[in-house]
Amino acid sequence: MKLNGRAFGMACGVIWGATVFLATLAVVVRGGTGELTSKLGRFYIGYHTSAFGAFVGLIYGFIHAYIMGLIFASIYNSVVSSEKTPETPPKPE
Repeated sequence: MKLNGRAFGMACGVIWGATVFLATLAVVVRGGTGELTSKLGRFYIGYHTSAFGAFVGLIYGFIHAYIMGLIFASIYNSVVSSEKTPETPPKPE
């Protein structure tokens, strides 16, 4: 079974984008420093632990995970297609 690259990428992008968005908002609402979320600023330019940063993280997270999902699906599909399927015997008439 092969993966649809675009669909898998979209699923990964939505999940990771929403995770970054919700994690950032949770830190902002609690008023914490967000050690883990603040480290995302190293990878996502313009990201800060703030309400605006949550939207920046959502966009960057979606794009990042979408591309990684496409790459994963491509590699998976190339491995699956290289495997030989057992031949089915001819049907008796």
